[in-house]
Amino acid sequence: MKEIKGIINICHKAGYLIIGGENILKHSQKMFLVLVDSTSGKSLLREMNYVANSRKIPLLQIEKLDEITSIANCKAVAIKNKPLSDEIIKLIKGE
Repeated sequence: MKEIKGIINICHKAGYLIIGGENILKHSQKMFLVLVDSTSGKSLLREMNYVANSRKIPLLQIEKLDEITSIANCKAVAIKNKPLSDEIIKLIKGE
């Protein structure tokens, strides 16, 4: 979990992190990964599923996303950097 938190922190500082479901829906540039908190509501999950399916990018659920991002009540983020998003996917899937 510390490694994921570190990578997301790098993404946030470098401007590769899109925070919040509404911002993700409005974002028109390329995204490579969507992360949703496992406790998020059905409507947010449905919207993020739509984004992931329409853009053909992975959608992963993760526990305690607000703690990982250090952003209070954060339920969804998207990553705009391919190598960093690939690394997060590997860590979450345990590869």
